[in-house]
Amino acid sequence: MRYEMISADCHLDLCWLPPDLFTSNAASALKERMPYVTDGPRGPAWVTKKGAALGLACGMGSAGREYIPGKIHRSDRMASTGLYDDGKRGIRRISDPELRLKDQDRDGVQAEVLYGVLGTTGRMSDPEAAVEVLRIYNEWLADFCSTHPDRYAGLASIPNHPLEAAVEEVERVAKRGALRGLDIANSSDLTPLWDPYWNPLWDAIDRCGLPLHFHTVGGYVPDHIRKIMMIGSDPTRAAAPDAPKIDLAVARSAFATNITQFQINMANILTSMIFSGVLERHPRMKLVLGESGIGWIPYVLWRMDAEWEDQFKDLALTMPPSEYWKRQCWATYQTDPIGIKLIDELGVGKVMWGSDFPHPDGVWPDSRDYIQRELGHVAPDVRRKIVCENAGKLYGFIQ
Repeated sequence: MRYEMISADCHLDLCWLPPDLFTSNAASALKERMPYVTDGPRGPAWVTKKGAALGLACGMGSAGREYIPGKIHRSDRMASTGLYDDGKRGIRRISDPELRLKDQDRDGVQAEVLYGVLGTTGRMSDPEAAVEVLRIYNEWLADFCSTHPDRYAGLASIPNHPLEAAVEEVERVAKRGALRGLDIANSSDLTPLWDPYWNPLWDAIDRCGLPLHFHTVGGYVPDHIRKIMMIGSDPTRAAAPDAPKIDLAVARSAFATNITQFQINMANILTSMIFSGVLERHPRMKLVLGESGIGWIPYVLWRMDAEWEDQFKDLALTMPPSEYWKRQCWATYQTDPIGIKLIDELGVGKVMWGSDFPHPDGVWPDSRDYIQRELGHVAPDVRRKIVCENAGKLYGFIQ
């Protein structure tokens, strides 16, 4: 296949998975703790018997939010294709490998990188069951991607605790084959990545050779505000009777703050992995920042170099921090006109475009329009690297 567009950031979320996936495949001792679909006031919803609310079946985004017309322009655009209406009829276009190809063909995307069940492990509040959920998901994803390995590159979802389970799943996935990268569950309460706690996992990842990924997640928002954010318009539908009362305008302000700056939180990932010496000790390791955006990265690299030069040369680094970025790191974006202006600072080989399908802050099914608008002025070879070759080579679509 002659690839022209490869999306380095797409998703296969929990809310679009087969309703009985986890209950049918879990170890007998854990079946009662698995996510399942039940009827709720707003339609079928993913829940657990411990009280976790994991979103509407075939809902919007990673959290399975309710689609409400007129609230988010990009979601309205996606809805115009019948995506959510089909979901209500039980047609899961996102998780059907053949129907998904048709949706990507509509957008001009010939191959895609698939991130997994973002945020699920944290919302379950049941670490042992969450480990089983990720094992089941990774098996399902491997089978999904095997239907069209020239079109799908799946990333295994790896738990962030307990560490022994993370190491075990990395080794199991690598032995199983079919998946082409590892996505560590990112969360606001993640053990800092500069902590030696992680060293056994870094060693296991280095041994297996698969690229390591961290995908953006939203920052901390109090639960009672988050519930209002999830509904989007009617706070009385989200809060329990004893929940703190809050004005919708305040909740919207919190949501706007969170959704605007969450990508910049990825600076913690990048600085921790470099300053702690992880990339120094593991020069073969490949680190990808998923949906991080790119406009902030040159500034952070400059700051790292400046601080290293000024006061941190005692760290066990053999070269300036920005050199590790050049040697071992990549980042994805879906639309970032500021970042495009800084391509020379980032390095043309370190940036990968992605549509973020099917999330509401993505650009599907208008990816070609966004690419033309933001990259139409750059040299064709540079544009091809960003929208195709960099991801193609990293994930094995292009040899």
